Amino acid sequence: MNLFEKFKQLHHNPEPFVLGNIWDVNSAKVFDASGYKAIGVSSHAISNAWGYNDGENLPFEVLLQVAKRVVEVVNIPFTVDMEGGYSNSLTGILDNINKLHDAGVVGINLEDTVPGDNRRFLPVDEFQKKLSAIAEHISRNNLQLFLNVRTDGFLLGLPNALDETLTRIKSYENTGADGIFVPCITAGDDIRTVVNGSKLPINVMCMPQLPGFDELQTLGVKRISMGPFLFSKVYGDATAMAKAVLADKNFAAIL
Repeated sequence: MNLFEKFKQLHHNPEPFVLGNIWDVNSAKVFDASGYKAIGVSSHAISNAWGYNDGENLPFEVLLQVAKRVVEVVNIPFTVDMEGGYSNSLTGILDNINKLHDAGVVGINLEDTVPGDNRRFLPVDEFQKKLSAIAEHISRNNLQLFLNVRTDGFLLGLPNALDETLTRIKSYENTGADGIFVPCITAGDDIRTVVNGSKLPINVMCMPQLPGFDELQTLGVKRISMGPFLFSKVYGDATAMAKAVLADKNFAAIL
């Protein structure tokens, strides 16, 4: 079983798997050494690590460079958050997908919103057509890539987030997508409804109110993403220690 097959199988096991979200090569090695079964880029974390705001501001070539090196040094499946595809054209998105596949990436995330000062949804029909074209390209060219689709009703905090999510995933699941990602969903009843509302494996993300892994398994979740939270914790602690060195006038805080 190759890495793509292992990654796909993880989404169909009885127990959900936790995706370690990386921001550089060394964080990928940490997750690999810690026993994680798969890793993926956090777009927020890697953008911030390189000094950019999230929302496709990180140059795609930087993302590709990191992806190539991660594949060289880890022994577990690796998926990449492409946000909206890092291009305004379908041709450009497909070209970026080809580059990531050729680098050894086994999965991608694509989202149904447009980043900016005010993140907004793409129309359902428009995004459905884009997904269908992408999935057809993956299939026609025999690319071994798991296509995970992110829908942002809960992330946007919509009052009708559940209904919007159910409507959109019903449209997306017939495009050839492999999985559905619903970031910021936390209520058990909502999660169960989404799981029951789709034939595709459901992916949720670390949030303060997210149920524990055992409960998520009972609810039917298959993939649990870490998001940018470990990155933020690491650099929050680093900031506190850096300040302590100056305040204490010694290196005790980092020794």
